[in-house]
Amino acid sequence: MKKIAILLALLVVATMAFTQQQITVCHTAPMEKFALLASNKDFNSSGAHQKPRAYVHITQEGGKMISFKTPDGKEAKGYLLEAKSKTNNWIFVFQEWWGLNDNIKRQAEQLYKDLGNVNVIALDMYDGNVTADRDEARKFMTEFKQERGDAIVKGALEYAGKNAKVGTIGWCFGGTQSLMASLTAGKQAAGCVIYYGMPVTDVETLKKLNTDVLGIFAAKEKYITPEVVQKFEASMKEAGKKITVKNYDADHGFANPSNAIYDKASTEDAYKHTLAFFKERLK
Repeated sequence: MKKIAILLALLVVATMAFTQQQITVCHTAPMEKFALLASNKDFNSSGAHQKPRAYVHITQEGGKMISFKTPDGKEAKGYLLEAKSKTNNWIFVFQEWWGLNDNIKRQAEQLYKDLGNVNVIALDMYDGNVTADRDEARKFMTEFKQERGDAIVKGALEYAGKNAKVGTIGWCFGGTQSLMASLTAGKQAAGCVIYYGMPVTDVETLKKLNTDVLGIFAAKEKYITPEVVQKFEASMKEAGKKITVKNYDADHGFANPSNAIYDKASTEDAYKHTLAFFKERLK
């Protein structure tokens, strides 16, 4: 009888642990969900996050690294491209889980050229850490604190000025940060583009969003699945917010030209929609 009692007790504990795990996965914040995914062997594998091809960015538009103060008493950095004529239009660019690498600088510079007279800054959300190694990327992402990320965005908003109209865009980890930054920007938010990032699905949080969202997702995605995207769409609509979703027959990371699974056709179509979205909202 004593052995049976012990076995029953262990079963109860295991059931409670499993239930708690399900609650955690379903109701955690986006970056905590990403951290859980990062511990998944498949998500962290070469199939989901292939080592990026080597690329060295040489600016053609005067891009430069700058520093600015953040409200937590620290400093942050970003890759800045200043508009040729004074304007309050800004794009905040957010890195993949690799960090602020040369590919992100290239993406920022392409947006700068194609959008016309706009200021673009790619924010260094890892405070100088950058890698092409999956294990290091996982470490950087799981150690990332959203409070620090919010402080970096607030510092960038202060740098841009109180009259700045801010569009946000990011990929993977940066897709989530794009949405978080638009929430942080409040009434200064002018447009949010998410490339296959873990979305916010809490309706009360989304009610605080002051801009439309363009969500670009990968239909072959095994983690930020079509079901996750549908939940995001439903939550946005319940919150009274406008969202446009583009699903592509591609996999996670398809829009990165330094990625071995780069999908040129899907990337070009997604980029066309991205430019139109920002141009409409940053007139």
